[in-house]
Amino acid sequence: MLDHIGPDRYAEELARHRRLLRDAFRRHCGVEVDTQGDAFFVAFASARDAVAAAGEAQASLAAGLLRVRIGLHTGEALLTDQGYVGMDVHRAARIAAVGHGGQVLLSRTTRDLLDSQVVVHDLGEHRLKDLSAPERLFQLGSAKFPLLQTLHQTNLPIPTTEFLGRRRELAEVMALLAREDVRLVTLTGAGGTGKTRLALAAAGGTADAYPDGVWWVPLASLRDPTLVLEQARQALGLHGDFADQLADKQLLVLFDNFEHVVAAAGDLADVLKQSPNVRLLVTSREPLRLAGEREYVVLPLLEEDAVALFSERSFGAGAAQANTVLAICRRLDCLPLATELAAARTRVLSPEQILERLEQRLPLLRGGPRDAPERQRALRATIDWSHELLTRDEQRLFARLAVFVGGCTLEAVEQVANADVDTLQSLVEKNLIRHSEERFWMLETIREYARERLRFDGEESQAQERHGSYYCRYAESARLALNEGVDHLDWLPRLQVEHDNFRAALVWARETGQNQLEVRLVLALATFWLFRGHWVEGRQWVSQALASTALTSAQRRAALSAAAEFAMKQGDSAEAITYAEEQLASARETGDARETSSALNRLGAATVYAGDFASARGWFEQSRDVARQAGADTAVGRTTVNLGWIALHDDDLDAAAALFAEAIEIGRASDKPLLAVAIGSRGVTFRRSGQVAEAAADIAEALELAHKLGLSEDLADLIREVAAHATLRGRPKEAARLIGAEQRLRAELGSIQSQFEQDATAFPLELLQASLSDEELGEEIKAGRAMELDAAIASASALVRLTSEGHPAA
Repeated sequence: MLDHIGPDRYAEELARHRRLLRDAFRRHCGVEVDTQGDAFFVAFASARDAVAAAGEAQASLAAGLLRVRIGLHTGEALLTDQGYVGMDVHRAARIAAVGHGGQVLLSRTTRDLLDSQVVVHDLGEHRLKDLSAPERLFQLGSAKFPLLQTLHQTNLPIPTTEFLGRRRELAEVMALLAREDVRLVTLTGAGGTGKTRLALAAAGGTADAYPDGVWWVPLASLRDPTLVLEQARQALGLHGDFADQLADKQLLVLFDNFEHVVAAAGDLADVLKQSPNVRLLVTSREPLRLAGEREYVVLPLLEEDAVALFSERSFGAGAAQANTVLAICRRLDCLPLATELAAARTRVLSPEQILERLEQRLPLLRGGPRDAPERQRALRATIDWSHELLTRDEQRLFARLAVFVGGCTLEAVEQVANADVDTLQSLVEKNLIRHSEERFWMLETIREYARERLRFDGEESQAQERHGSYYCRYAESARLALNEGVDHLDWLPRLQVEHDNFRAALVWARETGQNQLEVRLVLALATFWLFRGHWVEGRQWVSQALASTALTSAQRRAALSAAAEFAMKQGDSAEAITYAEEQLASARETGDARETSSALNRLGAATVYAGDFASARGWFEQSRDVARQAGADTAVGRTTVNLGWIALHDDDLDAAAALFAEAIEIGRASDKPLLAVAIGSRGVTFRRSGQVAEAAADIAEALELAHKLGLSEDLADLIREVAAHATLRGRPKEAARLIGAEQRLRAELGSIQSQFEQDATAFPLELLQASLSDEELGEEIKAGRAMELDAAIASASALVRLTSEGHPAA
């Protein structure tokens, strides 16, 4: 229109069009809700008013150049700050979109509210772009118009339920289909991830771009790859050769469930070569590996979308059960199929009962809709479908991978499961296992199925034994590095990632009576548990190990050392002293200087927890002397830090600073955890001597290093120290929040500080109480307890760097 009449005339016509429409709406009490370009969204109190306004508007515009299409629908809408929203608003827009200029279309809901005097013409059922159920449409008046622009050239199935979630994925797939350089898009993913629903929504959403339609070719029942194109020909109602018939067509074909006929991929390549305007959308559990193929991996739902899906499909799950529903969705890996099957169980089970029964997912998740394919009516059948398509080697490896908990590295799967890379890659491509961040892993629902197959194959015991042996060797290598102060930045995160595998190996060893393997693994993990704050768990396993008759003398001393440490961490100084004394006696019998030094140092620490500082100093000095004679620099450094804290307790700040400086020098050369502790300790000394800037620099460095190393207990100490700096800086609210963050971290660790540690890192609470009311102080501490660790570290790092010279010592 603009090209034909020019911008000036068009502007005049547009202004006239808007004026006449608004006059008609106003005369019939219409409320203009929104206007975009030449489009209006108007609400009326009744269907009669809306029809009268539409008829008058069309009559007034008849003499002009512009023609408008009007859609009328009656329903409910939610009023928000952005206007009216809801499915009925969406439906009204869709009805208007399929009409022609000068035409007024009505939904059946609107037509049923009119009296018999209003002349309407029944246009029959039509499918709108959103692929909801067919909509019966009516036209106001009896004028003749072309066929409606609805989805008449399609055989896409009509979903019986609303498409929920996946808005980002839907937009991304539609964007891929819209690209001129992309003609084949394959949606891949594990069974039950919702590939078909996403593909149907995307195909329907892009229907306007294909004058010759969008077509669905279901392949689930097909077994012969040579019949794929014949199935497609029948689905499109074509005669003759499929590719020849498409040569001049502009359409989209959706091949659904291609994984079991993947040998026909070459036929699709031929179609693309011979039909330049055809695009293909494929769902498959593995890519087709064709040139130009764009693979789009369909992942499980986001948690909020899974919760919404469960709530929508369930029978009476209310908002009060939101936490339970979230827990259900997490247990089901947020798989759409599993979520819908679980929701169907709410006919007879409450969400709480469903959650209790999800310990074994597969037996519960049955009973989907009767009109769904059999393989989609039970989750086990869905996974069976994928499993049956595997080669025997792939099936064997798939089952063996179930022994890993929380994933594994390539090295682990090669050694434990005897995997070869080609078979492993094939399982990844078939979406039965995932690969990310250099780890292979399974969704827990699929892993449960694989575990059943491993048991059925009779390989479970052998796989568990290989798994336990591998992770025992792995942990022992890590312990050696950690105890020597080597590569903490590398080893601690790696051990944390494998923690679930370690736990599984320990449980298997205990349940099957593999006592020596259990002991070796416990002792290998003790240092990791101590550094990472897994004190309750570590203490339990070490206590069980000490009761074992399988311990050698050396293993018993190592267990005693760990037991003393764990007891101290949890405030049990008497038990810690008992363990340390037994360790010391045994070490002296062997004449091993390093073990003797370690036992003396541990006994000194346990004595500090008991409040006997004079005796503790003597134990620490003996430990340092023995370590020096043995040339054990790391042991010297750790004992030197402990002597520095004794000096702090005695208010001998110069001696403390000198001792910490000595430990820092040793730490920089050989032991990063020692370095973090020593630098942080010197920072406390600087703060107490009034050297606030120096203190801030040390605490900032120690905080960063402890965070990288994952030294949880040291982080708690440092966060508390930063709170002292924040108070001195005149930021009492930030300081109080950090106190709350420290309290949360200690609670998570199960940490109990000795009175000595509390005194040494004493926080000037009186300054806070002078600055904040009791209510304010309580609110800030509560806010700090709600902070995640990373947020607390970021806040502490920012605050400590604000510290400057000139502030009084605490």
